[in-house]
Amino acid sequence: MKNLSVLIVGAGIGGLTAAIALRERGFTVELIEKDPQWSVYGVGIIQQGNVLRAVQQLGLLDRYIDAGAGFDAVEVYLPNGIRAARVPSPRLLPDRPANLGVSRRALQQVLADAALAAGARIRLGVTVTDVTQNDHGVEVQLSDGQTVHCDLLIGADGVHSQMRSLVAPDAPPPAYTGQAVWRYNLPKPAGLDALHVYNGPTGAGLVPISNELMYLYLTTPEPGNPRYATAGLAAQMQSRMKTCAPALQELAQQIADDAAVVYRPLEWVLLEGAWHRGRIVLLGDAVHTTTPHLGQGAGLAIEDSLVLADTLAQHNDLPTALSAYRERRFERCAWVVRQSLAICMGQLGKGPPVDNAKATAEMFALTAQPI
Repeated sequence: MKNLSVLIVGAGIGGLTAAIALRERGFTVELIEKDPQWSVYGVGIIQQGNVLRAVQQLGLLDRYIDAGAGFDAVEVYLPNGIRAARVPSPRLLPDRPANLGVSRRALQQVLADAALAAGARIRLGVTVTDVTQNDHGVEVQLSDGQTVHCDLLIGADGVHSQMRSLVAPDAPPPAYTGQAVWRYNLPKPAGLDALHVYNGPTGAGLVPISNELMYLYLTTPEPGNPRYATAGLAAQMQSRMKTCAPALQELAQQIADDAAVVYRPLEWVLLEGAWHRGRIVLLGDAVHTTTPHLGQGAGLAIEDSLVLADTLAQHNDLPTALSAYRERRFERCAWVVRQSLAICMGQLGKGPPVDNAKATAEMFALTAQPI
């Protein structure tokens, strides 16, 4: 298809990547983002080899790597701190790291700069109030009183997607797992050259994100899906590390700034049916929210964006393109969601324990395959 006009709801990782990929193919792109400040919490994110391969296609690889810290392995530790395995990560690109740890703020800056440079328009503090579509296009009413007419509406608006209700009104809401994740930035110790993953009822990990910084994450049981005030968050996070490996207990003493603790309940979504309805299509967390146990959430959204742009460029009619997009993405995304959830349930004692080293190796083998 040619001369396609696209409105993307959500200017996060998936939305921005979609904008870049679509602009590369000559489509007109506008993004809207409900957060007027376009804020991103300041801890890090893991971008694995399949993501680096994807962003190379967008011409962003050097900027991506410069923004973070590369590493080539995952080390798995027992709850007592003994190393159980070091799993090499496949390098999908010669002379490039297998994985990248990067600050979410730094990553957003790279993607936002690239989207704007590509000619995408971004509007902040705007939401969708109404959508009407027919065979000729989509009419979108916005909260600022404006109306946008487009050929395609993309929902890249996250786990609590408003657009999902337009595609699959009967889909169940996001499901809370019973577990939450805590994150905190710390100075990176010398010699941290891999992602360190600690098994146990309290899962934990150390991820390098720059020459000076790493982030610590914890996954903890949180029955009833509680919410915590910012005041006291550092002490709350510290208290959950009392049974962790000795090395982690030492790090816990450095957690002091309540405002720097990022706490998120873990939810999951997997839309089993169609990913589009008419001229509205979903990508990323809007259609397949995964828990972070395999580090692939953002990576899947980036891959979605590339595949969607590819199928739109390859096919001459919209229904065929959107069906082809889901066909290429569903099994890969579903495996990650289900396997990540299995790890989560195993940690909670709600399912059989999962061998993290084996699951990580299987994930690398799957994501090494072409998209």
